[in-house]
Amino acid sequence: DPIIGLTEMFKKDSFEKKVNVGVGAYRDDSGKPYVLPCVREAERILQNQEMDHEYSTIAGDSDFVDLALRFAYGDDSAPLKEGRIGGVQTLSGTGGLRVFGELLKKFGHQHIYVPNPTWGNHIPIMQNAGLEVRKYAYYNFETSELSFEQMIADISKIPEGSCILLHACAHNPTGMDPTMEQWKELSDLIMKQKLLPFFDCAYQGFASGDAPTDAAALRLFVEDGHKVALVQSFSKNFGLYGQRVGALSIVGNDPDEAARVVSQLKLVIRPMYSNPPRHGSRLVTTILSDPKLTQDFIDQCRGMAERIHGMRTALRTKLEDAGSTHNWDHITKQIGMFAYSGMAKDQVMAMREKHHIYCTADGRISMAGVTSGNVEYIANAMHDVTK
Repeated sequence: DPIIGLTEMFKKDSFEKKVNVGVGAYRDDSGKPYVLPCVREAERILQNQEMDHEYSTIAGDSDFVDLALRFAYGDDSAPLKEGRIGGVQTLSGTGGLRVFGELLKKFGHQHIYVPNPTWGNHIPIMQNAGLEVRKYAYYNFETSELSFEQMIADISKIPEGSCILLHACAHNPTGMDPTMEQWKELSDLIMKQKLLPFFDCAYQGFASGDAPTDAAALRLFVEDGHKVALVQSFSKNFGLYGQRVGALSIVGNDPDEAARVVSQLKLVIRPMYSNPPRHGSRLVTTILSDPKLTQDFIDQCRGMAERIHGMRTALRTKLEDAGSTHNWDHITKQIGMFAYSGMAKDQVMAMREKHHIYCTADGRISMAGVTSGNVEYIANAMHDVTK
């Protein structure tokens, strides 16, 4: 895995000012891992309850799943109120993606469409599930903008009944999302093409700092009548990277159909990993079932998002201060954890060799690794290799 390899190279580097902006995990402004205070409080609550460590069910903790669905679809979601949304707990987003890929293959799908570019792991996950991965245009690498017209053209050619994967918010790796007007156009087209929209939602609350805003595209599709599938990760927004907390859900025509799909998901899960772990889901459940802890989470998640946004502004400003003549507007137009810098592979390698700054070969920078203490150093290095 290129990101794991990058981390290993970084660890072996003895240079004092080395910087790792490759890994997608939040860091505070001192560059340290951050545990949300509401998570610490939930840990104390659970510790005092002296809970057992029995197996969970195949579908996981039902209280967690219910809260996860309300978090994503909204308390006022019509299909949620009607019992038409069924879901299971998964091994974070990665596990949910694989489970749904297996289900697609089991029921006759031969391929899945993903944006170009997309999160690197999407491709092997779906290939290992037995699906051919096809791509639709998403990003203009020359202008660092959304390639919306080409996206529409490509989606218009996707065969009826195909599954199309969509990033719900904070597209990884580009950080460039459609506007709500563009999402509406996509919803209408995907409905016309009779495609199955599959949302990957890894950054709800973390992208904009507001969870409902980050779920707006998903909720629009549901309101428009799509029978969507959704995978959720609680790694980034709750900072529970090592707990593998996620959910996979579908919107059915009626409660019976939703229940039948959940039954099929359980048939995939049972021989794959039997049942999910319990501690992380208990933490999320403890927080989202308590009004005060929920508000604390909202505030603390917004704080993470605001720090990332502040570092975007600082990085762009420092690049301009360094005398760069390149247009770096895209850094502040993008959203979420990553900045798709536009640097070429040779520039990335030069930055690594000369300045000991580690990012992925495609020029993706994890803004979580940028701090007030290193932003000028990073900006100067970027300017040096791009001038």
